Amino acid sequence: MQRRAQDIYTLPLMDLLFRAQTVHRETFDPNRIQCAKLLSIKTGGCAEDCSYCAQSARNGSKLSASKLMEVQKVLAEAQKAKDSGATRYCMGAAWRSPKERDMPTILAMVEGVKALGLETCMTLGMLDDTQVVQLKTAGLDYYNHNIDTSESFYPSVISTHSFADRLDTLNRVRAAGINVCSGGIVGLGEATEDRISMIQTLADLPEPPQSVPINMLMPMADTPLANVAPLDPIEMVRTIATARILMPKSYVRLSAGRSAMSDELQAMCFFAGANSIFVGDTLLTAENPDDSADARLFAKLGLQPEAPRRCGDAA
Repeated sequence: MQRRAQDIYTLPLMDLLFRAQTVHRETFDPNRIQCAKLLSIKTGGCAEDCSYCAQSARNGSKLSASKLMEVQKVLAEAQKAKDSGATRYCMGAAWRSPKERDMPTILAMVEGVKALGLETCMTLGMLDDTQVVQLKTAGLDYYNHNIDTSESFYPSVISTHSFADRLDTLNRVRAAGINVCSGGIVGLGEATEDRISMIQTLADLPEPPQSVPINMLMPMADTPLANVAPLDPIEMVRTIATARILMPKSYVRLSAGRSAMSDELQAMCFFAGANSIFVGDTLLTAENPDDSADARLFAKLGLQPEAPRRCGDAA
């Protein structure tokens, strides 16, 4: 199957963009963008060694570890996000997996955010069967667990857990009936073949992820990838277009790295099939364009935020 992804990815760019936009219009309004907000509910001190991450305690990061946020503070931030136009609220914790003592607080966050009328998403690392059921019962809409890169390149980026561990968690989430949010990062120093393999792996899951975040590496100080060479921006466009063609019904999110992208590059990514972004000036520990910058970009391109879904609408 990877041959199919390679044939798509390596098309002449104009043909690739035309095909991606044609596929995109079959399912989505090309002038609507889903706006999600991401909050770090527990920052720093992570025991994993993801070489791109400033929150890893193994990477020499000077980022201080925080405790899990209080539920009411999370709900107050969620209300602000809703008031600013976000329709999905994503909460992330820096750890290998949640501990049993953390689950009641996490479940209360899910229930509270959902009661505000927002779609809920959590990224908490690896989950066991009990935790997945608890999150489903609390009403979690999406679970984010990125595969990051190709299976072959993965050990060059992370050693404290395996590519198979990632897939195991995705299988548990899917089996529980929670929507899957899974994508990856480009610009880690990987080869073109790794980007192609990553997208094909996602498309070949038993069901493609309902959300596919594509991140462009933002090199973070004190991490092993702090000085990695920047990726050619056209490779980002090709990755998004290939994801759109192979996963036509998925939301493809233009995620981390937008603060370093020109308006023109973001416009190309939207034309290639990206139809979701994170709003707000911070993504966990990384910079993100502020609301005013996004409003100017949307106005320039004639884009509109996607309206909130009504109960019973498709994911």
